[in-house]
Amino acid sequence: MMIQPAMTAGRRVAGELAPVCGASGAHDILIGMTVPLMGSSWQRDRIVIGDSLPPAMAAGIARSGKLAIALAHASTPAIALDGANRVSLRYDTAAPETARPALIAAAAQGGWPVAGDPQSLALLTLAERIAASDIPVLLEGPTGTGKEVLARFVHRLSARREGAFVAVNCAAMPEAMLEALLFGHKKGAFTGAAEAGEGLFRAADGGTLLLDEIGELPLALQSKLLRALQEGEILPLGATKPVTVDVRIIAATNRDLAEEASAGRFREDLLYRLNVFPLRLPALRDRPGDIAPLAFAMLLRHARAPGLPGWIDRNALAQLEGHAWPGNVRELENVIRRAILLADGAGAIGAAQIVFDTAVRPVTEAAAAPRMQGKAAGTTPSLSDVAFASEARAILETLARNGGNRAATARSLGISERTLRYRLASMRGAGMLASAAGGAA
Repeated sequence: MMIQPAMTAGRRVAGELAPVCGASGAHDILIGMTVPLMGSSWQRDRIVIGDSLPPAMAAGIARSGKLAIALAHASTPAIALDGANRVSLRYDTAAPETARPALIAAAAQGGWPVAGDPQSLALLTLAERIAASDIPVLLEGPTGTGKEVLARFVHRLSARREGAFVAVNCAAMPEAMLEALLFGHKKGAFTGAAEAGEGLFRAADGGTLLLDEIGELPLALQSKLLRALQEGEILPLGATKPVTVDVRIIAATNRDLAEEASAGRFREDLLYRLNVFPLRLPALRDRPGDIAPLAFAMLLRHARAPGLPGWIDRNALAQLEGHAWPGNVRELENVIRRAILLADGAGAIGAAQIVFDTAVRPVTEAAAAPRMQGKAAGTTPSLSDVAFASEARAILETLARNGGNRAATARSLGISERTLRYRLASMRGAGMLASAAGGAA
C-alpha cells in the first residue's frame, strides 16, 4: 500500500511500498509488519500515516478525503476515532505485534473491508479484479459473514462507483410487495397504488443492485429477474412497455443454489446467469486472522464516547480467537458491544469482559410458563400449547445442530426461512427464546 508521507521528510519501509512521515522511522516495525497485509491498489493514495500528526494537519488530510492515522508510542495502548477520517493509535513499542490488528482496523475506516487473514486478502484481490468488469457477481457464504460489505467493496472499485448502490433483502417482504419494490409500478396498478413507483432497478440505474438472500426470491420473480439480466429491461406492474435499465446485479445467498435448483426451488437458467464468477466468504472461524482486526473495528465503531475502553488486551483477543463463532461477524459485534458495557470505565477490554452469545436456551417447563400464564392452577394444557412447545423444542434442537444457521435449519425442518422467522418470533414472544444472534442472516 502506498502510505503517503505527512511531512516532506520520508523514508521507505517494507521495500518500496510505504513512505512514512518522519525521518526517525519510529514506527517502521509496526508498519513493516502491517503494510504487506494492506498492499492492495485500492488502498493506494487513500491513507496518510504520521508520527503524532498535529490536529490541524490531521484535519486537513481528512478534509481532502483521505484517511489520517496518527501513530504514537505510549505505555498504555489505545485507539480512537478523532473525527471523520481521523484515527489515533497509541501503542507499546515493546509489543508492536499487538497493535497490528488495530492498525488494520484503522485503515479500514470509511466502510472498507477489514481483512488480516490470508484467505480474506486473497478474496479481496479477486474481488478487485472482478469489480473492473461488469459481470453479475454471486456472493456465497454463511449468514453474518459480511456479504454486503464485500458487495459495497465491488461497487466502490467499479466504474459504477458514482452511481447508486441499492440493497434489498429478498426475504423481507411478501411476493407482491417485492415485485412492486423491485420493478416499480404504475399508478393504480394495485389497491393502494395512489402514486407510481419507480422501483429499485430504476433507482439503481447506472449503479449496483444487491439482491440479498436471493435464494428466497419467488420463482415468478426469478423469471422477471432473468429477463432484466438478459435484456437489460424491466416491466413495471401495470405497464405495457418495458423500461430499459443499466444495472449491475450482485446477488448474495447463504444457501447452496445448485442444490436449490436441483430441488426445483431456484431457476437453473438464472443460476447460470448469476454464477459467472462466484465469490465465497468463509465462516469467521475459518479465517482466524480477521478476528482481532474486526474486534478493533467494532471497538472503533461502538466505543466513541469518553470513558469507554480504547483497547482490547492480549488475553481478551486470545479468547476471541479461540471461539467457534457460530454467528460469525454479527456475533463478534454482539460480544464487543457487550464487553464495552461490562468494562465499566476500564481503559481496556479484558478477558473477564468477553461473554459469548448463547444462541438459544433449551425449552423447559419454566421457559414455556409465560404461554401458560392466566390459566388456572392444575388446568390441563390445551392441545395447541402442547403442539407449540413440541414444535419449539424441535426448532431449537435443529438450530443447535446447525450451529445457529437459519437457512440450514429451515431446510432440515422442511419449511421456508420466512416460516422459520415467524416461528422464532412467536417463540420469542412466549419467552422461549433468549437470543437468536447466532443465526442472524
